[in-house]
Amino acid sequence: MAQRGFIKRRGATWTAYWKVAGASGLTQQTKGGFRTRSDAAAFLNVTLSNLQAGVQTVPSRITVGEYLTERWLPAAKTWLRPSTYDAYRRNIELHILPELGSVRLQGLTVDQLDAFYAKKLASGHRAAPRGLSPKTVRHLHTILHRALKDAVRKGLVVRNVADAADPPRLARHDADLRIWTAEELGNFLAGMAGDRLATAFLLAASTGMRRGEVLGLRWLDVDLIARRLAVRQTVVSVAYKVMLGAPKTAKGRRSIALDTHTVAALALHRDRQLKEKSVVGWAYRDQDLVFAREDGDPIHPDFFSQSFDRAVRRLGLPRIRLHDLRHTHASLGLAAGIAPKIMSERLGHATVAFTQDVYTHSIPPMEDAAADRLGRLIFGEPAGSPGRAPTGDDEQNEPGTVEGHDESPSP
Repeated sequence: MAQRGFIKRRGATWTAYWKVAGASGLTQQTKGGFRTRSDAAAFLNVTLSNLQAGVQTVPSRITVGEYLTERWLPAAKTWLRPSTYDAYRRNIELHILPELGSVRLQGLTVDQLDAFYAKKLASGHRAAPRGLSPKTVRHLHTILHRALKDAVRKGLVVRNVADAADPPRLARHDADLRIWTAEELGNFLAGMAGDRLATAFLLAASTGMRRGEVLGLRWLDVDLIARRLAVRQTVVSVAYKVMLGAPKTAKGRRSIALDTHTVAALALHRDRQLKEKSVVGWAYRDQDLVFAREDGDPIHPDFFSQSFDRAVRRLGLPRIRLHDLRHTHASLGLAAGIAPKIMSERLGHATVAFTQDVYTHSIPPMEDAAADRLGRLIFGEPAGSPGRAPTGDDEQNEPGTVEGHDESPSP
C-alpha cells in the first residue's frame, strides 16, 4: 500500500506529516522547522520512500552529542587511523558539541548546519574573535557528513541532512601555495650549514617528502649506493604523543631517487650520527631512524616545524611553512621541465591530474614557454629574429634548479 503524507505551513516554517504502522495501528509522525516547502517535500519524499521499502526509523530523542560521543566515535576508533581519530575527536569536542550537541539527532536540519558553518567562519575560535578557515570548516562538514551517513545506515535518521548543506567552497590550490625561488631555497640551505637538522631540511627540499615521512625514514630504507630511498614509515603526533606508522595510501609507499648532493649530505649525516651514538653509549635508544633526537627517540613533528620557522626568521627569508618546501620542490621541478608523471610519483600523489591541478597553474613561465613553442610550430621562427632567453622548458639542466633534478628518476 502506498505511503501518504502531506506538508503544512506553520508560522514561518514548513512541517511534514506522515504515518507509521505500529503495534497499535497507524501513528502520525511530524518533522518541522523547514525553511522552504521544497525542503520539507524533499524530506517527506525520502521518508515515504524508506517506509515503502520497509526501512522505518524508530523515533528517538538521542542528541547529536550523544550519538557522536557515545556511539559513532567509539565505533570509528576501530577503523580510523589514530591521528585521524584524534583530529575528529578534538574537532567534535571543540567545535561541534558546543553548537550542535544538544540538538536532537532526528531533528537536525539543513538550516542548522548552514548556520553552524557560517558561525564558525565568522567566529570559530574561543580565544580570539576570528573565524576558522574555509578548509577547517569544510573538515567539520566532512566529519558530520560521515557520521550522519552511518546514522542513516543504522536506521537512526531517514536521510543525511549534510547532503543538502552548503559548506564553504575551497579556493583554488594556489591561494595557499607559497614557494621559494631556487635562489631563496639555496640561501636557506646554505644558512642552515652546521645545524643538526640541516640534512633533514635538505632532504625535504630535494625530494618533496612530507614532514612525517622525513622524520620516519630509517637507514634500512636508504640505499646510498643506488641513490634511492623508500618511504615505508611515517611519524605522526597523536594528542602530542609521537607515534610511528605506515603511509596513509599505497601511493604514499614509494621509492624516490636521490641526487648526488643529497647522497653526500646523508653520508656525512650518518657519520655524525654514529659519533653521537658512541658518546651516548648504552642509553641510546636505537630505532634505526635517519633523523632522531640525541637519545635516539623520534623527533616530534611540531618541533621540526618550529625549528624551520625559527630558521626562516633568523635568515630573513620570505615566510613559508615547512610543508611549503614540498610545494617548492614540485613547482621548481615542473618549471625545470620534469614530467608531471615523474613529479607525481616522487610526491606520492594519487593521480598525475592532481599534481597538475595543484601546481601547473601556479607557474606562469610554463604557460609562457608553451605559448612560444606553439607559436614557433605554427608560424616558424622569423629569419634574423633576436635570440630568446632559454627557459626551463628548453633546457632541463639550467643552473639554479633544485639539485637532483638534472636527471629524471626512473619510475
